[in-house]
Amino acid sequence: MATASGSEKKPKPMTKKSLNHFEKRLLEERKRVVRELGHYDETFGSTEQGADGDLSSYSFHMADQGTDAMEREKAFLFASQEGRFLWHIDEALRRLYRSPDTFGKCHNCASEIGYDRLDALPHARYCIECKQREEDGKRPA
Repeated sequence: MATASGSEKKPKPMTKKSLNHFEKRLLEERKRVVRELGHYDETFGSTEQGADGDLSSYSFHMADQGTDAMEREKAFLFASQEGRFLWHIDEALRRLYRSPDTFGKCHNCASEIGYDRLDALPHARYCIECKQREEDGKRPA
């Protein structure tokens, strides 16, 4: 949209107060995820025999071994999801610190990401319309 002077009108960057709010939200989320990953580290670090308090050298019953293996796989799945989430949070913090004037702008259309969306997902990179288009494109026809 051109103004009377012929130059493009740029959307205003976020206020310092809003940037501080989102920085705080991202750091809180990061702290929570790192704490969660610490719990998973404890799960992966324990031995099979020490996990249930039995320190004898006799093996578990096969059903117990299967259950333990399933629990470890589930913990690994959750830990890998948390790890990806941590990566997204770190990327959002990098964007916030490196270019605060573009933080909160959609990576696809450059429009502002709604405050409510950013408050719920402070690591969001796309406005709701672009995100919905992306997800619709992933769905089988």
